[in-house]
Amino acid sequence: MEQIERIQKYEKIMREAEEMLHQSPGEHADLLRQKIEELEAYYSGDDWKKDFADDEAGLLPQDLQRGVLSEDGIFNLLERYKEYDQANGSNSR
Repeated sequence: MEQIERIQKYEKIMREAEEMLHQSPGEHADLLRQKIEELEAYYSGDDWKKDFADDEAGLLPQDLQRGVLSEDGIFNLLERYKEYDQANGSNSR
């Protein structure tokens, strides 16, 4: 159950970050940065690797939203944020 809750948590964070980045990133810059940092930590950590492997092995419920486990999905979001961050002169990371 802990694994499913973790995936749901990061799925929600990813969706929120995508929406902020798409709609008005400047209005939510600090919150967006926080969400991106959380996603980066998850994506580069052991939990994501385990969650990804378990998904590939078919061990997760079929109805679980799992966009955060898509390598392309999370990578593309992180890259879009980096481009936004560089274009706006933040370079704070």
